[in-house]
Amino acid sequence: MDIHNQLSLICQTGIARLIASEEAVSQYGINTFGKPQQFAGAIQILQESAIPQLLSLANSAGVKLHPVSTNNNWGYGSILVDKDPVYLLDLSALNAITPTNKELGLITIGPGVTQQQLHDYLVENDWPHMVPVTGAGPSCSLLSNALERGYGITPYTDHFYACNAIKAYLPHPDLCEQKLSSAVSALDQSGNDFIDKTFKWGLGPYIDGLFTQSNLGVVTEMTLRLAKKPSSFCAFYIQIFEGDNFAEAVSFIRDLLESQSGMVGSINLMDKRRLVSMTCDNPNVENNPIEPLSDEQVNKLADSKRLPEWMIVGSIYGEQPVVNFVKKYIKQKGKKLGRILFSDSLLLKFAHQFVRLPLNFVPAFKDVKGQLTSLKEGIDIMLGEPNQVALPLPYWRNKSAKGDKSRSLDPASENCGLLWYAPLIPMDPNSLKQFVSFVRSTMLKYKLDPLITFTNLKHDCIDSTVPLVFDKSDSSEETRALNCLHELITEGCKNGFVPYRLPIHEQQQIDKSSAYWQTIKVLKNAMDPNNILSPGKYDSQ
Repeated sequence: MDIHNQLSLICQTGIARLIASEEAVSQYGINTFGKPQQFAGAIQILQESAIPQLLSLANSAGVKLHPVSTNNNWGYGSILVDKDPVYLLDLSALNAITPTNKELGLITIGPGVTQQQLHDYLVENDWPHMVPVTGAGPSCSLLSNALERGYGITPYTDHFYACNAIKAYLPHPDLCEQKLSSAVSALDQSGNDFIDKTFKWGLGPYIDGLFTQSNLGVVTEMTLRLAKKPSSFCAFYIQIFEGDNFAEAVSFIRDLLESQSGMVGSINLMDKRRLVSMTCDNPNVENNPIEPLSDEQVNKLADSKRLPEWMIVGSIYGEQPVVNFVKKYIKQKGKKLGRILFSDSLLLKFAHQFVRLPLNFVPAFKDVKGQLTSLKEGIDIMLGEPNQVALPLPYWRNKSAKGDKSRSLDPASENCGLLWYAPLIPMDPNSLKQFVSFVRSTMLKYKLDPLITFTNLKHDCIDSTVPLVFDKSDSSEETRALNCLHELITEGCKNGFVPYRLPIHEQQQIDKSSAYWQTIKVLKNAMDPNNILSPGKYDSQ
């Protein structure tokens, strides 16, 4: 009996649905960085009991399986299709939300639970907690983001750190039919599994971390610790109009994160080009080929919106006296950098009231209204409310579709070109200056717009998320974007700018001879001796 018939037998029981190759490619293969990825087929998991059966069959039949949650890994990708047939496992239907402890903010979710679904659940059930949102948007999986070691701007910025417990299926032929949980869970005879779900580190060697950025298991359950909504909150914005103040801005952020730890969430630092891309249409999008904005264009657009050279955006959480204290600190320490605005200021409150007037026929009014709308969406994100505030970015060079937030956006299906360069950099002004110069010169060489954002999670290390947005309908531009990303990674590493996450094709370029990757090889061979699960994803191949 061939593999297709064997899969059909499993799916006929109603626990899964088999999708033929052509439909699977059209439904799951579309991405933001290349041609549609090819599959032998896809399997939509309807009940968890299908997973051990499929793992067992894959081991005996020699086929490959690749699990995804919502398959919205825009700009990174995770599927490497080689000479062997690959079947995609769609886990999106496993979207159960189970309350562990409402008072403590502990909640258990399946892989298909999206940011919006969890938000709706918390609202409907009156939980006073925040969703660990990201800029990826309402339709993206929370579990997958945590497994990729993603982060956000709400108080629990490190999303995997806020994950207390994981349950998964291993690909090993002798172990694949039983669900793996921690030693604490196995010992607990109370019947509620509470200790496992509240204590992250468990007993014995810590295994949960092996399932992050890896291909060592199929995770079907995750318990998260949610941050409680603060009694008081204030967002702050510092507009830096003098480029020479960049070093001082970096030092200010570092000191703020160190001295006000626990009261200030993560802080974003965005350059003028990134701000322009957030507030303006691309004037070059109809050109053929599309050129990056010139300095003159950037300055003209920035002046029309009164945008600064750099913008600091952050959040303060806590009791009102705490918020007031941190605001006072920011005013004192940041006053020399530029203009400081707080979201609870009378000026912004008046502006939000003003834009409710029916004056859309006035162009300047429409600009102000658009900026204030984005400002509110940014505040909503800081309060754990998912939205599409960051999703227009992939449409910057899209000739066929605009990033109109009034509708549901899907960058992959609308042919957006997007790759991510996500290096970690020392929290040092000189290193960051060097990085800015490196990124701008490299990307302009490849005729791409260098849009730079720094996200400061801790006072000693900073992440930069640099989008490589390109015209996916132009094959030469797509090639330039891929080559540009490779140069950014390889040359950046020489300067100590080391990625914390890599698109799937760049993972294959890493030298795997080090002790680390050889250890990963030993683990992969031990846990997945037939190499059935997501071959090539963060492994030694």
